Amino acid sequence: MIAQIRGKVIEKTPTYVVIDCNGVGYKMHISLHTYSSIDSEECTLLTHLSVKEDSHTLFGFYHENERNLFRELISVSGVGPSTARIILSTYEADEIIHYILSADVASIQNVKGIGGKTAQRIIVDLKDKLAKGEKTSNLLFTQDNTIKEESLSALLALGFTKKVAEKKIDQVLKNSSEEISVEDLVRKSLG
Repeated sequence: MIAQIRGKVIEKTPTYVVIDCNGVGYKMHISLHTYSSIDSEECTLLTHLSVKEDSHTLFGFYHENERNLFRELISVSGVGPSTARIILSTYEADEIIHYILSADVASIQNVKGIGGKTAQRIIVDLKDKLAKGEKTSNLLFTQDNTIKEESLSALLALGFTKKVAEKKIDQVLKNSSEEISVEDLVRKSLG
């Protein structure tokens, strides 16, 4: 919905920032790493809009890999946006990925509010996804994820089920050693 916001920083705290974009002030919840990365009056933040029954909350990220990891973390049962933000404030994105891939429950459990069961669930739910991402040129963290989303939409429009389309796309990405365009990804997925 809202992919990024660029504008003048009106207010900046360790937990949120307000950016004026054409006269509208957007309040975005941020991690400590994003806070320390904002070093000028003008900035661009990537965003994620969390929609609940009683609220719409905007989260801002200075780096793409941080936003992608945030989205992976909130996909885990029991990990909400606030918890994911605390995790991203405690460790750098690369450190979190390392702890998940190495099944380091103790390090993940060091995050305030994360118990043993939640730490294990994060590892179980994300280890394979992140390992697959490592093998496919770090798709989740360095390649533009919209390529995968657009290719998935194209395959769904062609009549594939979501599960089959995702499997075909992942298979093509696994065998591809370089970045791939949407057209090539769809074509190879059909082959």
